[in-house]
Amino acid sequence: MTEIISCQDVIYAFSKDNRPIKTVAPGSQITIETYDCFQNQIRSNNTEINSIDWERINPATGPIFIETAQPGDILSVKIDRIELANEGVMAVGPNLGVMGGRIEHFEAKIIPIQNNKAIFNDTIQIPLNPMIGVIGVAPSGDPVSCGTPGSHGGNMDTKLITTGATLYFPVFVEGALFALGDLHAAMGDGEIGVSGIEIPGKVTVTLDVIKGHSLKNPVLISEEGIATIVSAQTLDEAVKTSVEEMIDLLLPHTDLTLNHLTMVMSAIGQTQISQVVDPLVTARFFVPKWFLDAYHIRLFSKK
Repeated sequence: MTEIISCQDVIYAFSKDNRPIKTVAPGSQITIETYDCFQNQIRSNNTEINSIDWERINPATGPIFIETAQPGDILSVKIDRIELANEGVMAVGPNLGVMGGRIEHFEAKIIPIQNNKAIFNDTIQIPLNPMIGVIGVAPSGDPVSCGTPGSHGGNMDTKLITTGATLYFPVFVEGALFALGDLHAAMGDGEIGVSGIEIPGKVTVTLDVIKGHSLKNPVLISEEGIATIVSAQTLDEAVKTSVEEMIDLLLPHTDLTLNHLTMVMSAIGQTQISQVVDPLVTARFFVPKWFLDAYHIRLFSKK
């Protein structure tokens, strides 16, 4: 039976100084309960902005210490299952998101989840795409707020982080100190309004440690393909780095020159925006799985 970790233990920043709430062996499967990004503070459409404790935003359940994980290793996180609560919430307000300069007052909206749809109103029923907004490991330096993404992961708000995907994180500290939170019932690329359909839930993951390989930034692999995920001050920087890291990752596994691999990536690769509303912006470069299969590429095999 898979162990369940309660969301009563949360962090608001990824930090090497956080005390682990659980220690697990490599290969362990665990189920992690999560609050929504507002820590379940919004209970009705009448919630006012001043009633929200903004110091309790984007809580992540954890951290979890993974035995044998050491700096320079890779932490593998397979997302086995995402279970959502029966209602979510969205919010907009002044200075929040892309439209924050034009929105004059804060407004929250409770959104029921029924029959695999998010019921926005009588006309709009949004298909669900459950995904994880905040997921990552502790950085080696100063603490990083759970609202900020980076090379450690964090608030990447990437809709590919869903059931069936496996994330690979660079390990910066002993035990990795893994945590996650900020589930969405649905979210579009960019998360332009600063919230997807925020929702509590449970995530079942399998955690493993990979020796003999290293990464600079998170990588995601799914049945659809592979993505390098990079957060930076600007989209230009995030896009450039995500492309370069994909090229560097794939080139040694092919018989292509740098010139020819660049040609192929320009033909089949996709630059995609994850989010543009956090303190750093996040982009990803996606390559379809058929390219990996053509060269029989199996990245990050355990040594």
